Amino acid sequence: MRYLNLALLVLFPIAWFAPLLRAALLPIFGLDEISVVTGLQSLWETDAALALLVTFLAVFAPYVKTIGLALLHWNLLSPRTLPALEILGKLAMADIFLIALYVVIAKGGGMVTIEIAWGVYLFTGCIVTSIVIALRSKPAAHWP
Repeated sequence: MRYLNLALLVLFPIAWFAPLLRAALLPIFGLDEISVVTGLQSLWETDAALALLVTFLAVFAPYVKTIGLALLHWNLLSPRTLPALEILGKLAMADIFLIALYVVIAKGGGMVTIEIAWGVYLFTGCIVTSIVIALRSKPAAHWP
């Protein structure tokens, strides 16, 4: 679990820049790739408060949780901090819900073409792996 969690420290930044969706107004136009980072950039231009919230949920919450679990696994952080790390993990799942919601809304428009890209799977995998690691870490108060 220790090394899998450390791998997330590399995989999360890759997932932030990976294409999540390809979208176009009409099928005849080229598809634009949308990643967490490009989505945040666009959001900052229109609504800074929402961009700050989404940045926390999509970037900081999962990464801080991963760092916290790594410190916990290497006995550098008290096991009493695990409930706070679990809360961060629950907040991080909100961004997966947002992506799903955007896909449903966009497909309902009829004029928009949406394709799921490989980054959705990587990003979802990182978050699910982080949750599994947190669940497996809970009963273990001390690591060998």
